[in-house]
Amino acid sequence: MNPLGRNFKQIRVSDLICVDSRGDIVEGEGLLNRAAFVIHGHVHEARPDVQAAAHAHSLHGKAWSSLGRLLDPLTQDACAFYDDHGLFDDYTGVVVEAQEGKRIAEALGDHKAAILRNHGLLTTGLSVDEAAWWFITMERSCQAQLLAEAAGDPVLIDPDQAALTATQVGSHVAGHFSFQPLWDMIVAEQPGFLD
Repeated sequence: MNPLGRNFKQIRVSDLICVDSRGDIVEGEGLLNRAAFVIHGHVHEARPDVQAAAHAHSLHGKAWSSLGRLLDPLTQDACAFYDDHGLFDDYTGVVVEAQEGKRIAEALGDHKAAILRNHGLLTTGLSVDEAAWWFITMERSCQAQLLAEAAGDPVLIDPDQAALTATQVGSHVAGHFSFQPLWDMIVAEQPGFLD
């Protein structure tokens, strides 16, 4: 979790903290972001298969979330989320109450991702790499759909083809593998983040 006051672009491995299921810091030093803990803690509690969850208030994710809709299968990349993302359709402010975290986890269900209305995006994975890749892909899919709808009447991919494509681009292995070139670039350009 991000220690308060440091820009995400400056985060290093040594800045991270590890917390237990009660929110007590068990490794590292820093402050606990209560809202992040409430969301992530309940996702991990509800989904023991999830090793990592990514959540942020990205520009296109926030814009798309304000529509209160799931993504359509408009592109090959968006098909990674076909029938595999949920919608938390109830914005009630900053998430600080345990019940709100539980409701977000319920909206996620057994999907890889969720759109949190008027808030942002949440993705999960069997690895940090996979969760990060799904977040990046979902953000870009939100951007693509916003652009397509602003330009006209987008043509949806046929449901059978969308379902097939989901099996080809939406697997755990595909998510992990797709992140590797980005990981290599980050390590080469910003080796200090591993400190």
